[in-house]
Amino acid sequence: MPVFWIFVIITGLAAAGYVLGRGRALASAGGDQRNLHSLPSYYGSNAAIFTFVPAFLILLIWLVLQPIFISLTVQANIPDSVVPEGSTIGLVMSDVRRLADGLDTAVSQGVITDDYARSVRVDLTDIRARLGEAGVALGSNLTSEIMIAAQRFRSMTNTGNLIKTIVVLLIALGGLGYALSRTQKDFRARNTVEATVRVLLIVAASIAILTTIGIVLSLIFNTIEFFFLYPIGDFFGSLTWSPSFGGGSDLGVWPLLWGTLYISVIALLVAVPIGLFSAIYLSEYASPAVRSVAKPMLEVLAGIPTIVYGLFALLTVGPMLVDAFGDDGYLGLGWMQGGTAVMTAGLVMGIMLIPFVSSLSDDIINAVPQAMRDGSLGLGATHSETVRQVILPAALPGIVGAVLLAASRAIGETMIVVLGAGAAARISANPFDAMTTITAKIVSQLTGDADFASPEVLVAFALGMTLFVITLGLNVFALYIVRKYREQYE
Repeated sequence: MPVFWIFVIITGLAAAGYVLGRGRALASAGGDQRNLHSLPSYYGSNAAIFTFVPAFLILLIWLVLQPIFISLTVQANIPDSVVPEGSTIGLVMSDVRRLADGLDTAVSQGVITDDYARSVRVDLTDIRARLGEAGVALGSNLTSEIMIAAQRFRSMTNTGNLIKTIVVLLIALGGLGYALSRTQKDFRARNTVEATVRVLLIVAASIAILTTIGIVLSLIFNTIEFFFLYPIGDFFGSLTWSPSFGGGSDLGVWPLLWGTLYISVIALLVAVPIGLFSAIYLSEYASPAVRSVAKPMLEVLAGIPTIVYGLFALLTVGPMLVDAFGDDGYLGLGWMQGGTAVMTAGLVMGIMLIPFVSSLSDDIINAVPQAMRDGSLGLGATHSETVRQVILPAALPGIVGAVLLAASRAIGETMIVVLGAGAAARISANPFDAMTTITAKIVSQLTGDADFASPEVLVAFALGMTLFVITLGLNVFALYIVRKYREQYE
């Protein structure tokens, strides 16, 4: 049974459990809810929770573990001779899964029968033709061993899905029966429901932490694997980035790190002054009518997709800069040779970051107590002096947080860099030269059919770990600034 219908059934059972639990509680109290320990809705919610939550958790765990178990089992029975030279068992398993899915598709379309799909004497040429009729594309290395593995994979998957359906539905029915057996007027349903909800809230709050831990661990393990294949001293000590999937790569991180920081600094030099001055004007000087129009228009910038900003950099900003700073530009400086450059990406990225700085700074400035403004004005300070010497120092921790958020956003940007800055990995002080960033190279190294066991691919995880450490350092610095200045106003 498809997962969707299993979910629908256990949801329906939970709804029925709510009605039955509520009705059973009222019946045990003689129809008078004043004789109940808890409100009737708590008895219904208790039955619904015991029906839905255990079954749903088992369903989620099953969906995660079943593919892993089946893949490992099938992979263990594939002989080493099946793996072509220069390939990996992972690619063979991809062919197995693709063929198993193709058999299911062909059976569902009526191109072949289920008995034919399970037959041990299938002609490979015939099965390829039949699957082609069903629109299933297969690789060129279809062998009898892969066919047998795909049949085993398909059989185990179908069996596992059947057992999954039975187990999940039995658990839902068992939870419903257990909850109803406890439902009577003296049962403390409210305590049970509130304790369960508290546990669910803790689990929900833990998801972000567990996700962060999972991301960090995946980066760490793959980074360690990369440094087993490529010397860490060459990675951090080389000033050359020259990957070669044929071997002999020079994977120095510094050209990419330089381009990342250079573009981010230019973007912040654009975004921070404009965004901060916009926030000061909107919060302290603009009339309500102007604010009601200007603030939404400014925040529209945050909703524009980054690919649009990239096209804007490629088609508009880049040619404009070439017209000004190129060999034939009207300034006659000859600094810029093409439209893709650090300055192009930095300017456009700075425009993209303006609403991040402006909106957050505006909210933080508005959160400064009005009493501080009134006290400053009462002592004879002008409005501008109050803004400069009272409001901005009081809002400084939040403004620093906004700037750091914009910096993190700039460091992690990809599309604007790909379209606006170029792909050249170099160290240059000229902002009109084409450069690239760590994020752009992560994309390029993971694109295509490259072997994940090669250092040219695993270097993407080392680059990601480098970005993570930089971002973590920025956050620690921001926390230090916030704590230092917050003590002066509390």
